[in-house]
Amino acid sequence: MRAGIVIVGHGPAAHRLVQLLRRYGYRGRIGVLGAEHRPAYQRPLLGEVLGGRLRPSALTLPGIAGDADVRDGVTVTGVDRRRALVHTDDGGSHPYDTLVLATGARPHLPDLPGLRAPDGSPAGGVTALRTLDDCLRIAPPPGTGPADAGGGGGRGPDVAVLGAGVLGVETAVALRGGGRGVTLVHPAPHPMENRLDATAGLLLTERLERLGVRVLPGRTARAYRPGALLLEDGEQVPARHLVVCAGAVPETSLARGCGLAVRTGVVVDAELRTSDPRVRAIGDCAEYEGTVGGSVLTAWEQADVLARLLTGGGARFRGTRPAVRLRAREIDLAVLGTPDAPGEEHPAGSADEVVTFTDRTRGRYARLVLREGRVHGAVLLGLPRAIAAVAHLYDRDLPAPSDRLSLLLGTPPAGDPGGPAEDDVVCFCGGVTRAEVRRSWRDGARDLAAVAAATRATTGCGGCAREVLALGGETHPGAAQPVDGGPRRLVGLLGEGGA
Repeated sequence: MRAGIVIVGHGPAAHRLVQLLRRYGYRGRIGVLGAEHRPAYQRPLLGEVLGGRLRPSALTLPGIAGDADVRDGVTVTGVDRRRALVHTDDGGSHPYDTLVLATGARPHLPDLPGLRAPDGSPAGGVTALRTLDDCLRIAPPPGTGPADAGGGGGRGPDVAVLGAGVLGVETAVALRGGGRGVTLVHPAPHPMENRLDATAGLLLTERLERLGVRVLPGRTARAYRPGALLLEDGEQVPARHLVVCAGAVPETSLARGCGLAVRTGVVVDAELRTSDPRVRAIGDCAEYEGTVGGSVLTAWEQADVLARLLTGGGARFRGTRPAVRLRAREIDLAVLGTPDAPGEEHPAGSADEVVTFTDRTRGRYARLVLREGRVHGAVLLGLPRAIAAVAHLYDRDLPAPSDRLSLLLGTPPAGDPGGPAEDDVVCFCGGVTRAEVRRSWRDGARDLAAVAAATRATTGCGGCAREVLALGGETHPGAAQPVDGGPRRLVGLLGEGGA
């Protein structure tokens, strides 16, 4: 077997890397070894399966073009770096010139009585949500969706969600939308406490409760037993199923086993090289300058950098600016940057400008941190137009308009001569770029359904529908049709909603 590029892992990061390698002209052998017994799929859309909005098959990513040798259901057992071989559990040995680790992360399972089976795996009735198989254990039966399950108005089998970070909140909303009775248990005073201040956390809690999710903040779980989650104060939360959303741990066992440098993740430099120059790492398993990815946007950017490098181009990974958009159709929430103390003094002697806006009656909140006139951080809840405007400024590092109120009301920022680039992501859930959407229109797509079938754009939160239609109108005038329901529009990384 001839050598070439061998990729361990077959998730979105690996899939995108192969696509970009071919796009940038790589003609050598590419081998992909995936442990899951299915082709690559879009993990950000797992919530849509949980809520019954999408069938599992809809998550499958398009087949990899070219002659890539993809082997799913194969576990890598070791790497012989001296001989440049990857060994698999089926007895195979795969030579490489360049090895890419895209092994992702595994869910963290707290040390709580009743959560683990004797072999260390999740006990019966417990799911540590990470893969499609995890999702299918608790998803609605095929063919049912929100309407069949009561559209969130009925009450199906009780589910407890342990942990109210981003994934926990998204999971609770998705399950409730699928008709489940959901209780969200979290030890901190409010959900997403590492990203939201007390005011935003309170408003998010109130929004979740209006959606029918029972929220128990500041409560600590003591044990799980079939049918109930036991809390420290003695309350028993009904839980036919317990979904654990307690964070993830980079999957580094393979890297450690072959002697690569590992801290929290596999240590990489700006060219995604590990301590062995012939081995690269991308995605959730990679650690760059002390930070582990944890974001699909980071994985995509790393895949792009690595594909350019491996095809002779010049590129460097410099880290990804933090940006989180809650993947829940019912909640407009975005967090840009990392939380900073308001008014912090900086070496230049200038202080941050902090702008806040609260409308508790309508569940709206904004907190902007401006540094030298540019968006350094933001929390935006219930303000879809502001999310679009502020994200645009943040993504392109543009000066904020002097009228801060207009910014929060979503007035388009002035002074951006460049406009969006063709490789900008339009569909945040599916990782679809403007160029890919345009290509689908040129290839014959004439409505949203056809574009979705060709690219997967709009099949997640639906927020990119307006932008997809606008691109269709530009690419093939007269083809795009209006969208019912005023769907949101993604600008750069995040999105804009209806009025």
